[in-house]
Amino acid sequence: MILIFIFAFLALGYMRGWLRLRSRSAEGVGAWRATGFLLGLVLIWIAVASPLSWGDAHLLTVHMVQHLVLMSLAPPLIWLADPVRRLTCALPSRLTESVVLPIARWRPIQRLGRLLGHPFVCWVAATTALVAWHVPALLTLSMQSNAWHAIEHASFLAGGLLFWWPVVQPWPTSSTERPWSIVLYLFLATLPCDVLSGFLVFSERVAYPVYLSAPRHASVSVVDDQQLAGALMWTAVTIIYLVAAVIVATRSLSRSSLLVEVPSALDVVCDLQSGLVP
Repeated sequence: MILIFIFAFLALGYMRGWLRLRSRSAEGVGAWRATGFLLGLVLIWIAVASPLSWGDAHLLTVHMVQHLVLMSLAPPLIWLADPVRRLTCALPSRLTESVVLPIARWRPIQRLGRLLGHPFVCWVAATTALVAWHVPALLTLSMQSNAWHAIEHASFLAGGLLFWWPVVQPWPTSSTERPWSIVLYLFLATLPCDVLSGFLVFSERVAYPVYLSAPRHASVSVVDDQQLAGALMWTAVTIIYLVAAVIVATRSLSRSSLLVEVPSALDVVCDLQSGLVP
């Protein structure tokens, strides 16, 4: 129930900001952005709060679907929706000018933002979340504790959001990262996934004994389920990262940025202060 309230609050806030921008300008308010944001929220809900999410206690494949949704599907959809500007524009102007902007301009916050947005930090964070929660002991802990299960999901989503930040770049940045370095970044991110998925696919022994005692509502064996989960991750990650790399490379060759509609932070401030966004 709490998650539904949070998702509804975010969806309504985003749509309020999107409608405000749409009523004031014909630029940067594509309906596909709103669709992507709402789809991202729906995917997160499916992964962590829908009846499908209960299946991870029985099948590793369901756990892998959750992992892929939270780290590889929902985050890029959310960032491509330009949520920072939309949610900022949804706030009352006085609140934005008196609270949000001073906090955003505070140097420690800006330094923290630059640190968290650095590709190396983002890669390490995502890789750590991936590897750590697939260690048998930690996965077993998350399966036996609702609190740790929630932390696992939160770390997957946080790691995914951080990972896709340098790729999508949803907020103006002074980063000098070149598009081709992002292609390399995506390639390097596939390596931990390849190692883990390869182990799951080719291993003949059960990697996660917790599933041996779990109730099974399918005819698939624990080993078959494990191999299917590994194959799913191997295929999905390869396709998603390859598509992202092709888009980045294509935009680079055409001398176009990954996001062509993202305004500068000063544009948002000026809009708010000049009353264009009431």
